[in-house]
Amino acid sequence: MKNILSKLFIAGALLITTSCADDYLDTLPTDAVSEEAVFTTTQNAMTALNGIHRMMFIRFDSQGQPAEGGVMIMREVMAEDVVMTTTGNGWFVSISRWLNHINESSGDVRFVWRFYYKVIGNANMIIANIDNADGPQAEKDEIKGQALAYRAWAHFNLVQMFAKRYEAGGSNSDLGVPIVLEPITEGGPRNTVAEVYAQINSDIDAAIGLLTTSRNAKSHLNINVAKGIKARVALVQENFSVAAQMAKEAREGFSLMNTDQLYEGFNNVENPEWIWGSKQVDDQQTFFASYFAYMSLNFSSTNIRSNPKAINSALYDMIPDTDARKGLWDPNASDPDMRDPFIDEVTLSSFSKIDYMNRKFLAQANASSVGDVPYMRAAEMYLIEAEALSRSGNDSEAAQVLFELVSARDSGYTLSSNTGAALTDEIMIQRRIELWGEGFRWYDLKRLNLPLDRTGANHVESVINSKFTESAGSNAWQWQIPRDELNANENMIQNPS
Repeated sequence: MKNILSKLFIAGALLITTSCADDYLDTLPTDAVSEEAVFTTTQNAMTALNGIHRMMFIRFDSQGQPAEGGVMIMREVMAEDVVMTTTGNGWFVSISRWLNHINESSGDVRFVWRFYYKVIGNANMIIANIDNADGPQAEKDEIKGQALAYRAWAHFNLVQMFAKRYEAGGSNSDLGVPIVLEPITEGGPRNTVAEVYAQINSDIDAAIGLLTTSRNAKSHLNINVAKGIKARVALVQENFSVAAQMAKEAREGFSLMNTDQLYEGFNNVENPEWIWGSKQVDDQQTFFASYFAYMSLNFSSTNIRSNPKAINSALYDMIPDTDARKGLWDPNASDPDMRDPFIDEVTLSSFSKIDYMNRKFLAQANASSVGDVPYMRAAEMYLIEAEALSRSGNDSEAAQVLFELVSARDSGYTLSSNTGAALTDEIMIQRRIELWGEGFRWYDLKRLNLPLDRTGANHVESVINSKFTESAGSNAWQWQIPRDELNANENMIQNPS
């Protein structure tokens, strides 16, 4: 974490936009201004906060590293529900084979570590200075609350990826990640998993205390987003009463999308169900460094044309024919006589058509990878609430919450009569279907201490290099600390290989 934070802000880079992530923290151009000047007013501080919002979808070192969208893809292709149909042009293949994340010299490992700590570094600069800025207290609270929520969110992602899973009831004394709370330039030692989660909860609770429902855009964080983050954390920690309550409160004011909206491409932050997502406009297009350049049906990248992303066929077979979500994937895509005609309407003849390919995600056009990326939806909050209620023994309440969600997707769904483990299993299947491709599945496997199992489905042996299984709790569930961090930080200890 050396050089996490320069003591100078980068005007026009850190504060607003940039095409290169390094400009955010690691360079000092001639247009730099001091942090004191930046934080003279809340208006200037809000511009600094906009730099973090923008950082969520910019390109880092390569086109396969489009900030959070890139990490979401990595977490999906490491699990079993998103299928890489071919090796395409190579992007995300090594990650899907469980090779890159255990290589300390991998650029992807460096990117993930650097991305989340850059978010933390920017948030810390805001937190350290906002109280002395001129402006209304309500604006200071909003800015500080968002920065605290970002800091909690980034630490939460880091500890889930680079440390052992949180074990409810355990000591959680294993090495987590360094907690960074100040605008420092030198890296510190790794805190324990327990310490990291304590700080995450402290930050997100403080954010909830400062934020309201008001915000400038859905790419910004408000109290709903903060409560949604709190619900995710509580679910991992098996604090089920808090998880259920926070999830319920997080979705207040957000209605589930209708069937027409379900087929609009999951690319519009104005969808009524979206609680939080990026907002990308045409002049901010990142071309091939985009979530939609790898996950969409229709963007004409080499990767999409040759390697359309598909759903696990075994999971697809669990979706009833009455469920509208079943149409988000086509099991007959390779057969022109049986293929969903929409696929031919929005793709070119050069696009591979492979069974079970998805049409869930749509880019703006064949020549444009523009699209808003979903970070939090009301559907996820229904699923967290239902799972938390089920795991705490409140079967009837859990079934009712599940019914509210699934009946909006499946016209034939009736209130579940399942109880206990059977109800929990039903909820988890619904979670896999609903949140397919949105970055959750690898996290779910790890938090539940489940093995990776890609057998009995449509995974291609040559694509995943025969990586069909990984036992639960093995060392491979921890990402390696990047070599650059080990070289720069004498306090750093590597994860076991």
